Amino acid sequence: MLPAALTVGEVLRRSAEHLAAKGAPSPRLDAERLLGKALGLERIELYMYLDRPLTDPELSAARGLVARRAAREPLQHVLGEWGFRHLTLTVDARGLIPRPETEIVVERCLRLLTGTSQPRVLDVGTGSGAIALALADEHPGAAVTGTDVSPDALALAAVNVERTGLPVDLILHDLAAGLPPGPWELVVSNPPYVDPGDAASLEPEVRTWEPAIALYGVGLHETIARAARDVLVPGGALVLEVGERQGDDVCGVLAGLGYTSVTMTPDLAGRPRVVEGLAVKAAQLGAWPEPGTCRPRRGSHVRGLP
Repeated sequence: MLPAALTVGEVLRRSAEHLAAKGAPSPRLDAERLLGKALGLERIELYMYLDRPLTDPELSAARGLVARRAAREPLQHVLGEWGFRHLTLTVDARGLIPRPETEIVVERCLRLLTGTSQPRVLDVGTGSGAIALALADEHPGAAVTGTDVSPDALALAAVNVERTGLPVDLILHDLAAGLPPGPWELVVSNPPYVDPGDAASLEPEVRTWEPAIALYGVGLHETIARAARDVLVPGGALVLEVGERQGDDVCGVLAGLGYTSVTMTPDLAGRPRVVEGLAVKAAQLGAWPEPGTCRPRRGSHVRGLP
């Protein structure tokens, strides 16, 4: 007598148990997403077919996906795509995985661009293109350019430009040469900001699978802020994503460089995540203005609030 074929419910249970044993932080959710991909079903649909047996090809596909996740390859890489704002983007090891914290960066940019119908926007270190594409999507008049020093990351961004059909220009560019001249109404960046000494504390999904060139960096917030002064229009905005312990330091850097209205915004967990400021041209004043004060902004991660 042949053994009974495994059902959707049984494969889901075994997959979640296996992922839990391998240390995956959300084993049941991951198992649902992976089995859904193998079967071409949405997560909710799995529960409509818990007693359906899997065919041999379906079981083989599911096992392959679960094995990759059990090796701590990021779920987003295994799925091959991930949602960011209103977009679904291709993701792989060429660029950082778009994260919820970075959506707050986009929110702040959109707020700062309110009332500017055709702003010129520069995304420094565009990676997958998530920030640039979200801004082009949600501010249709914006002329958005994304730069990256990594040809691999830029190739991934190009895939997402084609996938979304959004008008974003991409430039291979090294920050060591300054920033493209613009002028720009807004410069935004989620630069590499993890101290290399903290690598061992990162989860395997990050430490092993995401590109080191996009993760590790020291002092890049200041480098970008200095360069942005030369390419922003008077009153133009600089928006930077920061590590949770870097907010005060980056606020001080911007204030010391003469940016005004320097503000820090928390992420959904209340941790400092975004620092922004407005540029004032030295030529207008004869010298850079006195440093401003960094004001913490509360609650602005809620879409639509100032």
